[in-house]
Amino acid sequence: MTTDEKFMHRCLQLSLLGKGHVSPNPMVGAVIVREGEIIGEGYHRQYGGPHAEVNAFESVKDKGQIAGSDMYVSLEPCSHFGKTPPCANRIIHEKIKRVIIAVIDPNPQVAGRGIRLLQAAGIEVVVNILEKEAKELNKEFFVYQTLKRPYIYLKWAQTKDNFIDKKRIPGQVSEPTIISTDFHKILVHKFRAEVSSIMVGTNTAINDNPYLTTRLWAGKNPTRIVIDRSGRIPPNSNITNNQANTLIYTEAVASEQQSGSTTYIPIGFEEDLLPKIVRDLRVRKINSLLVEGGRHLLQSFIDGGLWDEAFIEITEKEFFEGTSAPVIHGEIKGNEKDNSSSIIHLKNIISTN
Repeated sequence: MTTDEKFMHRCLQLSLLGKGHVSPNPMVGAVIVREGEIIGEGYHRQYGGPHAEVNAFESVKDKGQIAGSDMYVSLEPCSHFGKTPPCANRIIHEKIKRVIIAVIDPNPQVAGRGIRLLQAAGIEVVVNILEKEAKELNKEFFVYQTLKRPYIYLKWAQTKDNFIDKKRIPGQVSEPTIISTDFHKILVHKFRAEVSSIMVGTNTAINDNPYLTTRLWAGKNPTRIVIDRSGRIPPNSNITNNQANTLIYTEAVASEQQSGSTTYIPIGFEEDLLPKIVRDLRVRKINSLLVEGGRHLLQSFIDGGLWDEAFIEITEKEFFEGTSAPVIHGEIKGNEKDNSSSIIHLKNIISTN
């Protein structure tokens, strides 16, 4: 590992501390180095708050050491006024001598402008240090910027005999079918705390009456999203309570309506429904989506190529009849097993490469 890679690795470590707090902005870490020693470091802590570079400057105890130092940053410094002033301008003002960048920002408002500003000010710029690792860390941000949609995760639990739900009987009490182990339930709630939104379809919202919150993990609740063509979801459903914001895409309203924390969004269901929804989610600054719906919804995302990663829990339970699991193919990124279940982790190479 080179010296530049060592300090960039620290930037990537720092950036992860912002996970779950900075979306739809990227996670970014920054380190200030003088004569081989770190004199300041920071990360983007909160959406709308100071960026990593600013926090790194503020952390330096002896401000006289900043001029002539090197700065490492995991993403190209911004060059435009957003919720905060341009970081490139601050770097120039602080008289940094050399800036080392992991990856160029894909945002069209930046996309090399920050680098050109620094170079025009006489600052040496080095790019693509741990580029692959930096892109993976901010994969949601890169898909959001380049494919103009949220990064899409699929998740479901299935029995050993390939069912995701038991056979439903008319008039049965609305409650979830328990397939996941207690440990994996906690992992799912942790996952929910790290994504911007979570989606189910009408049947799941009615049959399971889920909350779709992070009850088993400390963290913010994702925005809940439901596809409900004819407005069948009862108004007292758990998914429309005020514990989190909810978006319902439906043909039952003619214009966007608000009821408490629930927003009803009119949309046509005739064709290209899912592409229209994911484009609308991007407009609403939602950069990641976890689909936890039933077979029809999950298979629709799969068949449309609208997915990036999938997590499938396979347990030792057997139902013998019920709703069959979706069918999916992709590159296997991991397969973790314990005594009672396994998690298969797949990646859709086509969508992100």
